[in-house]
Amino acid sequence: MKNLNQLNNSTSVKVSVVMPIYNVEAFVEDAIKSVLAQTFTNFELILVNDCSPDSSLSLCQAFSDPRIRIVNHEVNQGLAAARNTGIRHTKGRYVAFLDSDDIWHPEKLSQHVEHLDNAPEVGISFSRSLFMDYQGNTINVFQMPQLSNISASDLLCRNPVGNGSAPVIRQETLCDIRYQPTNKSQPHSCYFDEDFRQSEDIECWLRIVATTHWKMEGLPAPLTYYRLNNQGLSADSSKQYASWENMINKARGYAPQLLAKHENRARAYQLRYLARQAIRNNDGNEAVERIHQALKTAPSILRHETGRTVSTLAAAYLLKILPNAAYKGIESIAQAVLGRMQRARISRDGVTPQLMKTL
Repeated sequence: MKNLNQLNNSTSVKVSVVMPIYNVEAFVEDAIKSVLAQTFTNFELILVNDCSPDSSLSLCQAFSDPRIRIVNHEVNQGLAAARNTGIRHTKGRYVAFLDSDDIWHPEKLSQHVEHLDNAPEVGISFSRSLFMDYQGNTINVFQMPQLSNISASDLLCRNPVGNGSAPVIRQETLCDIRYQPTNKSQPHSCYFDEDFRQSEDIECWLRIVATTHWKMEGLPAPLTYYRLNNQGLSADSSKQYASWENMINKARGYAPQLLAKHENRARAYQLRYLARQAIRNNDGNEAVERIHQALKTAPSILRHETGRTVSTLAAAYLLKILPNAAYKGIESIAQAVLGRMQRARISRDGVTPQLMKTL
């Protein structure tokens, strides 16, 4: 494993892009093309084949760009392990992650490189995201997280990074959380916890912010296109919630004061998030159950984030009691209004009209 002096002196690659590959034959070509279309070109793309059972690997092998490298796992190990493998093969000063069912705006790497070059205290740079449907059609709704002054409690409660395709991280930041697990037959460097099959990203980001000096900041431009994939890992809310609880249990070991103060509120926000996931999956019964659990766990979220909590509650009940066609009509109108408001906010935050036209 390289040390920091070797890293700084031995490589001319500025950004290493790590993309895990597993069962994504419908999406992986678009994901790779979105990296190759970046206006910033000093990158390498490391494709980690996690024993994909479909034709994903052959689709990756069809690309001939010399910046692409393919690394193969001998057995399926999961997303966290695939990311760790990719990181161990990186040469770049910065490491970007792209899930193979998402895509990037062409300016993605350019803007993050500029951000990190000019903000040496920032260890994690992330962007806003634009939603896509399963077919890859953009939806006029954005992830609009907190972008600055992000504390460990903010991250615990809301995960401003939003998804695994949004962050670009300094190699030094990853080195500061590197560890060797004791439960593996062959010791190797880890950054993401390989015991997690879900919630591995928020677990990693929280560990960085809670245990190191590095800051995280977001860019106002929606440079990540995030696919709403009802067949993905996040579609099973029970497993997702159980994994989140495992993350909380682990965090108590390295940030006990943080958890003692914020755990219940964080759990309520997670339950509200699962309610919104259920709404996207057209499950009104689960949505109502989850939002009720959230309000029972920490009623204060109604005061702290009134609009988001009330809108989730209303959408859950409307989905449960209305015919599907009626609900979809209301949802379409609400999304159009929300999208216009979000676009106006993004423009006010200084995103150029030229970039907005491409969204």
